[in-house]
Amino acid sequence: MLDVRRLHLLKTVAARGSIAAAAQSLALSAGAVSQQLSALRRDVGVDLLRPEGRTVALTEAGRVLLGHAERILAAVEEAETAVAAVRGTVGATATLAALPSTVARIVAPALEDLGARHPRLTVTCLVTDQAQLRELTLGAVDVVLGQRYHHLPAATPRGVEVTPLLDDPLLVVTAGADPRPVNLRELATHDLVLPPPATDCGQAVLHACQQVGFTPTARYLTADIAAQLTLARAGLGTALVPRTAIDPATPGIGTAPIEDHPILRLIFAATRRTGTANPTTTAVIEALRAAAGSGRTGGLPSA
Repeated sequence: MLDVRRLHLLKTVAARGSIAAAAQSLALSAGAVSQQLSALRRDVGVDLLRPEGRTVALTEAGRVLLGHAERILAAVEEAETAVAAVRGTVGATATLAALPSTVARIVAPALEDLGARHPRLTVTCLVTDQAQLRELTLGAVDVVLGQRYHHLPAATPRGVEVTPLLDDPLLVVTAGADPRPVNLRELATHDLVLPPPATDCGQAVLHACQQVGFTPTARYLTADIAAQLTLARAGLGTALVPRTAIDPATPGIGTAPIEDHPILRLIFAATRRTGTANPTTTAVIEALRAAAGSGRTGGLPSA
């Protein structure tokens, strides 16, 4: 009989591209992963992986087995979820992946709420802006707090359930008192503090500005929101920062909405799709939803 844990290793190696990368993501040694994959190869009697430079690739048999492995692993999770739903209690552990810009206004309040409501639940939080949904599909995390800018088409991986939480506008950030609402075209004459164009936020800003007739030129280029706010506070430039990433008590800055062409990101919670709701991930999502709702500050601009 095939070992489910070995099937999970095969899936992880296929996604990560190498045994070393898979081992690192699973906190295992490369030797341990190789040993288990060798055992899986003996179980099926055919090679599943072949070397490809510094990486590995699936053989034809490996691709066939991976397709079955994904269905088997999904069925195992479905069974675990169904039993947890019958038990009706929140579990002991969960892993959350969240964007850095959501930590202060959403993640921290949500974790405080979970600690009060479910003191036996330990939530491990991975703060990253890299490939959260892939980590979800691989089973490395249980819940993702992610983002999607509204100008981009929705692209949800197979087997992932997305719960929208909040439309979060980018605000114009400058030094001093709160300025008046601005039209996006006005920023063509500003010294801008922008995220790199390769980032989701940078792409959203570039797309929005081009829609109103200009290509923004960054005087300062950084994805670090703390650095963006520092440069704006010093009067060195005008930043565009998501509202939830700004502490409203921060001294020395003014924020203003973009009046005519708001740039919005959807903040969402994502889990693996199962036929039965998991009490643990449901509790985490409900806490994130409550924190996102309480973090609203005034009305949202219309899209």
